[in-house]
Amino acid sequence: MLRLGGQVFLEDQQPELWAQAMQRAGFRAATCPFDGKDRPLMQEYLKQAERSDIVIAEVGAWSNPISLDQSIAQQAISYCAERLQLADEIGARVCVNIAGSRGTVWDGPHELNLSEDTFALIVDTVRAIIDQVKPTRAKYALEMMPWVYPNSADSYLRLLQAIDRPQFAVHFDPVNIINSPDVYYYSDQLITDFIQKLGAHIVNVHAKDVYLQPKLTLHLDEVVPGRGNLRYDVLLRQLHALQRDIPVIIEHLSTNEQVAEAAAYIRSVAAAHNISL
Repeated sequence: MLRLGGQVFLEDQQPELWAQAMQRAGFRAATCPFDGKDRPLMQEYLKQAERSDIVIAEVGAWSNPISLDQSIAQQAISYCAERLQLADEIGARVCVNIAGSRGTVWDGPHELNLSEDTFALIVDTVRAIIDQVKPTRAKYALEMMPWVYPNSADSYLRLLQAIDRPQFAVHFDPVNIINSPDVYYYSDQLITDFIQKLGAHIVNVHAKDVYLQPKLTLHLDEVVPGRGNLRYDVLLRQLHALQRDIPVIIEHLSTNEQVAEAAAYIRSVAAAHNISL
């Protein structure tokens, strides 16, 4: 069974109101809505989530553990460990970050990002984070990016084998690795290949869409699900076939109206294939 999730936008962000809004949206999975510093508030969120059958799918640890600036890198590794500890404590499915970047923009491209030295550094940083925390419930995973590892099914599989930690899992964001017209028009093949190779390790999925602009040189824009070309029928069928409780999280939208549009589209595709969300 898949769990559709997303963000709700509230003027008054309180645990009970959050849970009610999530239920109205029909969501059964969420990104972590608290930072964990206010313990009573955290416990109230967790209580409301349990009452409403809402899984905390992911705790974000957005930072740059492979920065060329060693102070930034060390701060990021400590932050990732802190966030993984929180994820493990609350029973979240995964703590997720990108690998980082060797450039000054933490999530941007750099000529060193796809080097073998950077691959080895990613292995070392992920091991350091996991070994510091030794989580027993939550996994640690890397969101794919087009310009740093993991940037494909094969590079993710290679990282999985090199890191060699049972607490390291797979976060699937197909839109982030659609980087050419070939892949754009045949995203069904990308999705199928990825899930065949890594399906057993997938713990969380991001739901977005991508649109190829008809202008030079090459412009691929992230859009609301349903407005692009991602093969959601293939994505949902392949994930459903895994027969596991996997969160599918709508992300990067800015209004409740956009979230509702995305959810309606994804649900319509799921319904057409008798898939429960």
